[in-house]
Amino acid sequence: MPFPQTRLRRLRTTHALRGLVRETRLTPADFVYPMFVAHGIEGREPIAAMPGVDRLSIAHAVTEAGEALALGIPAVLLFGIPLSKDEDGSEAWDDEGVVQLTTRAIKQAHPELLVIADLCLCEYTSHGHCGVLRPDGIVDNDATLERLARTAVSQARAGADVVAPSDMMDGRVGAIRAALDDDGLVETPILAYSAKFASAFYGPFREAAGSAPAFGDRRSYQMDPANGDEAVRETLLDVQEGADIVMVKPALPYLDVIRRVKQEAAMPVAAYNVSGEYAMVKAAAAAGYLDERAAVLEALTSIRRAGADIVITYHAKDAARWLQET
Repeated sequence: MPFPQTRLRRLRTTHALRGLVRETRLTPADFVYPMFVAHGIEGREPIAAMPGVDRLSIAHAVTEAGEALALGIPAVLLFGIPLSKDEDGSEAWDDEGVVQLTTRAIKQAHPELLVIADLCLCEYTSHGHCGVLRPDGIVDNDATLERLARTAVSQARAGADVVAPSDMMDGRVGAIRAALDDDGLVETPILAYSAKFASAFYGPFREAAGSAPAFGDRRSYQMDPANGDEAVRETLLDVQEGADIVMVKPALPYLDVIRRVKQEAAMPVAAYNVSGEYAMVKAAAAAGYLDERAAVLEALTSIRRAGADIVITYHAKDAARWLQET
């Protein structure tokens, strides 16, 4: 019925009424908390571009993971910063590598917390690209698959509950699934960075992880930001190859892609609220331009509303505290 019989404001009059009819719920159980773990450091090293986020020693990562768990956050996502790098990124699949050691330590201290291992070579290669290089400097897609598969097996053997390939090589989900199954790790899920765009919003992460390419860029393997149809194709190919969860990265500039991926894939969808998105809010809040708490909760709610079941965010601990206060 039209106005005046229909008045949508009726259900907005009180806090309780607004809560009763709220369509999208945001809880700490929706979050994954990313952490940077550095081999060989003591304590914490602040990351200038990401206020409130530090590079962590293994011991401090265990503590940080425990804090996340206590706030109701069910999972952490580990990024490793190795002692040394080489052309192949060989510490990625070293059973005594930083992600493997941290996974074992976290699972021993907090067995109920899910550990997701980011699976890429960019933090480990001396050139900063996400795979091994051909003589002409182009990333060799097929040669990289074997290294990624080996890394996935090493991470899963170390106790990772989920492996998360973020490299954007063609065919890597299938190669990883086959390697895990061949090693008897048939129950290890794959969270595929399926629609990962060549984004301007990764800058602070590359400072944090020391993973900026030494030359060129990643546009030959990460996606063109203009392409939504291709994002759906990428996702459906990963599903066919055995992905258990798919991801869109970044989140806020790609809410339309999150919605399309959720509708087309009809499976759990993660979205990564990336370092640049985090840094923008932090900088604006520090300058007094916006209310940090309100802006963060609105942004994370919008990611959930677009269709993400899982939100990977550096805001996770703060957001969990704020949600407990409401």
